[in-house]
Amino acid sequence: MMANKYLILMIEDEKPIRRFLKPYLESHDFKVIEAENAQEGLGLASSHKPDIILLDLGLPDLDGLVLLKRLREWSQVPIIILTARGKEKEKVEGLDTGADDYLAKPFDVEELMARIRVALRHTQRVKQGDESVFQTADFKVDMAARVVTVREKEMHLTPNEYNILALLIRHAGKVVTQKLIINEIWGEKGDEQGRSLRLYIHQLRQKMETDPALPRYILTEPGVGYRLKYE
Repeated sequence: MMANKYLILMIEDEKPIRRFLKPYLESHDFKVIEAENAQEGLGLASSHKPDIILLDLGLPDLDGLVLLKRLREWSQVPIIILTARGKEKEKVEGLDTGADDYLAKPFDVEELMARIRVALRHTQRVKQGDESVFQTADFKVDMAARVVTVREKEMHLTPNEYNILALLIRHAGKVVTQKLIINEIWGEKGDEQGRSLRLYIHQLRQKMETDPALPRYILTEPGVGYRLKYE
């Protein structure tokens, strides 16, 4: 990836974090602009059209979730929210509001870089329209033909198993909340389907993972949802 053509907007009110992150990101050839509050961030997002936004939810002038909603009114730029560790409700609300991913503070900078790379790759796939076939080292999914091949053998999936897998693939590398999956598969009245979802995830792992007890691809984000690992 040629990182030097990407611009990152960091909306973060904690100066020590900005002082640490900016040179780190620039050392990886990203361009970085900073905002210390929501209003400044909204203005820079509009004027500079960044390729990705790092958004702290605890801003001094406006709740980060409100800012996220405003950004999503006119922009589909990838947004990674930064939130305090253990605040699952904030994470879920942020993802359901339109964020692409999240990191809990304090976070590992290498993990941040991995999330940024995934978000940018996903954006490139969407732009190129290259979403008909999804492939990993262990399985391939032909979305047009609805054919799943696991370790060179065609695998039968039930309709719900396939639909859940297809949803995870469309958001590959990003967290998909349990609420979003349930609404997509069972509709708005699917509030009681949490147990069914866990069962289908278990069945998918049994069929697709080499070691279902230690999944390599279909990962659980505790208290939030699921992520299809995409590197």
